[in-house]
Amino acid sequence: MTFLSYIVFYMYVCIEFKIMEKLNTEKLEKVAFVLKTIGHPVRLAIINHLAINEKMSVNEICEALGLEQSLISHHLNNMKLKGVLDCDKEGNSRYYFVVLEEVLTVINCMEKCKL
Repeated sequence: MTFLSYIVFYMYVCIEFKIMEKLNTEKLEKVAFVLKTIGHPVRLAIINHLAINEKMSVNEICEALGLEQSLISHHLNNMKLKGVLDCDKEGNSRYYFVVLEEVLTVINCMEKCKL
């Protein structure tokens, strides 16, 4: 790492810590709660598909991800109970959608991130 890289990294860390100092405990707890709730690859994939399609049935999500219905339902119910998602029942199907808009910001940030 060059000297310039160290300086840029140091400046980034300083800026981030100053931003974090401005966040109060309540906000930090909410951020941690949201990150814990969505912090699973399947849940992130579900949210990503819902960000693109706005509303999807359990079967549509299963097909899109190629995963079992029971696994998808488990993750959907968890996120619904924690206020990230909600659903409308139409006939025998449930259509899920994102209600906590902040998670869409997380998805957008992930798309821009170079991980």
